[in-house]
Amino acid sequence: MRQFVRTWGAGIAAAAVVAGSVGTAVAVASPAPAQHKPAAAAAPAFAAKSSAKSVRAWQQFRVRGVAHNVRPGTRVTLQQKLGERRWVTLPASMTTNSRSAYSMRVVLGMRGHNKLRLVDGNRRVVSPVIDVWVR
Repeated sequence: MRQFVRTWGAGIAAAAVVAGSVGTAVAVASPAPAQHKPAAAAAPAFAAKSSAKSVRAWQQFRVRGVAHNVRPGTRVTLQQKLGERRWVTLPASMTTNSRSAYSMRVVLGMRGHNKLRLVDGNRRVVSPVIDVWVR
C-alpha cells in the first residue's frame, strides 16, 4: 500500500511539473505588450509630372500631380530655375481640389532646357524638379 501511495504521489508530482512547465513555456512564448508610440505625421510633399517632356516655344502643356499630406485648397505655385541657384515664381498658380490634386496649364517661351518645380503658398513644400525641353 505504501508503494502505491508513493507511486501515486510521484505521478501527481510529475504531472504538476509537466503542467507547470507547459504553462511556463506558454507564458515565455507570449511577449509582454510593447509600448505604442504615436506615429509621426508624414512630411507633406508634392508629386508632379509634366504632360510633355519636349514642346515648341509658346506651346501649352500641363503639369499635374497630387499634394500628399497637404490640406485641400492649398495654393500651388509654379517656379522656373534661372541660372544655377535662382528660382523665379511664374504667373501660374492654382489651389488643390478636394482630393489635393492639381492640374495647371503652362506655356514657356524660353528655349532650351527648363527646370520647373511647384511650391505651396508658404514655400515650405517643394516638388521634385520637372525637366521640360523647349524647341
